[in-house]
Formats: sequence, structure tokens, C-alpha cells
Amino acid sequence: MKTSLFLFAAFFFLTPAENAFFDEKCYQLKGRCMDHCKKNEELVALCQKSLKCCLTLQPCGKIKFDD
Repeated sequence: MKTSLFLFAAFFFLTPAENAFFDEKCYQLKGRCMDHCKKNEELVALCQKSLKCCLTLQPCGKIKFDD
């Protein structure tokens, strides 16, 4: 009985982890529909249910200048 009560409490209070596999895709399957875009993402379109289509920005490489 204690084990089942513990398991119920553990599953009830834990929040589900974010899984990118199950996120709704947008912008030719390159973006994700989310409430808010993160710092390294750009808003490129709008999704259903008033969500934003966020696309991850690619970091720029370092440019070396020859002297």
C-alpha cells in the first residue's frame, strides 16, 4: 500500500520532460511550435493555438584574417 501511494505521489507531482520528438513541427520541419522562443531562437512564423514557430539560429564561425 505504501509503495502504490509513493508511486502515485511521484507520478502526480512530477512534470513531464520536454521531448523534441513530440513537439509540433513547422517551417518545413525545421522549426518547433512553442509558447516563447528561447534566446538562441528566431520567430519565423505563427502556428495554431497562438503558438510561435521558433527556428534555432546557427552560430557563426570565427573568421580568421591572414596578415
